[in-house]
Amino acid sequence: MNADKSRAAIAGPLQAYITGFILSIALTLLAYSLTVHHVVAGNAFILVIASLAMIQLAIQLLFFLHLSQESRPRWRLLVFGFMVMVVAILVYGSVWIMNNLNYNMMTPSQLKTFMHQNEGL
Repeated sequence: MNADKSRAAIAGPLQAYITGFILSIALTLLAYSLTVHHVVAGNAFILVIASLAMIQLAIQLLFFLHLSQESRPRWRLLVFGFMVMVVAILVYGSVWIMNNLNYNMMTPSQLKTFMHQNEGL
């Protein structure tokens, strides 16, 4: 009887992991296929890929991190929100630093062209 209970206890989480894995692979292959075959172009392409990424994020949170199945989900959600904020600051800060370095490393002729195109001078 204990063996049946332990098998049932393992089968539930294993089924969730397999479902999450299959959904993640399917979304990854869909994004890859859309990219390779140029099905969507322009801003719609960015929107579709970003949407697929958000869906994949939700799948990862639900099936692998079990964000919705904890007895105190608010604490996990708070930690997750803080993590998203830190990652956003790191990404935005990195892009800002790289853009600043790119601007400061320009030659005088590149700087003149840049100012004509972007700053209207």
